[in-house]
Amino acid sequence: MSRFLAFPEPSQSRKLAILLVNLGTPDAPDAVSVRRYLAEFLADPRIVEQPRWLWWLVLNGIILRTRPARSARAYAKVWTPEGSPLQVETTALASRLQSVCAAEFGDQVLVRHAMRYGSPSIADTLADLARSGMRRLLVLPLFPQYSATTTASVFDAVSATLRHWRRLPELRLVNDYCHEASHIDALARSVERHWRANGRADRLLLSFHGIPERYVRNGDPYREQCETTTQLLRQRLGMNESELLLSYQSRLGREPWLQPYTDKTLASLPAQGARSVDVMCPGFAVDCLETLEEIAMEGRATFLEAGGTTFNYIPCLNDNEDQVGSILALVRRHCAGWPEMQRAATEIES
Repeated sequence: MSRFLAFPEPSQSRKLAILLVNLGTPDAPDAVSVRRYLAEFLADPRIVEQPRWLWWLVLNGIILRTRPARSARAYAKVWTPEGSPLQVETTALASRLQSVCAAEFGDQVLVRHAMRYGSPSIADTLADLARSGMRRLLVLPLFPQYSATTTASVFDAVSATLRHWRRLPELRLVNDYCHEASHIDALARSVERHWRANGRADRLLLSFHGIPERYVRNGDPYREQCETTTQLLRQRLGMNESELLLSYQSRLGREPWLQPYTDKTLASLPAQGARSVDVMCPGFAVDCLETLEEIAMEGRATFLEAGGTTFNYIPCLNDNEDQVGSILALVRRHCAGWPEMQRAATEIES
């Protein structure tokens, strides 16, 4: 039996597939589901760069025995009747992008989403796309800022899947989009809508997911790209460094992570005269546990207990029109020259 997978030639014409990939989520807010998810997530050597034998002992001997129940309680706080917020919002984003692409490019462009960890898996989604006639593939990780812990890990999983295929699709990959004008404009419009509805707080804090400082020293461009997003948004909103701040959340373990830390920043702001704060998480394409529980709930409590009076969380872009438009611009540029794009351009000109 061949070790390479072969998919039947579909009767329909060949198609271009856009694969949106997010991090992942447990299937349910219970300890068993969370343990299964964390076991896959934390076993990825891109996530934790430690000697494998040592990390295996720590992961299986300590973390997977203690953390799942605690994390399950946190997930339960944000779970919706439809499921995990990250799953719901990523599905909605892919669906809206599919509708927009269908209107612009016709039925020759397929949009699907997958999760790096959990379901729908990258392998299963790619196999489904192959059976649907995929001959060209754009992989678009939903991480505006590149990091080896996120974007590179997605590419690892795509490569690991395709290495078992007999017939490979033409392949293009999006590394990052933190500096794209349409993305920065989408973030700025979100802030401006919030200000019109709620007024402007004393500070706007951008909270990005952290990574260990060691990863940056070893060449990861993540911090630089977070700073790029922050500076571009300052310019777009006409704010200075004292008005729009940057911080990093979600640190794990004892080694130093990127600083300043979000929780410590929120705790210090009231003493600096900031009685109100707006918080946004521009490193996340859609809302999830880290934005809804860690920031909108725990972050709020930290700020108010420190003496603040007003805490407002500005939601992620999710499936709003500006985000869909920004991703569509990425699709147009990264797929330029492929037949599906050329046909659409020809039809528009005619």
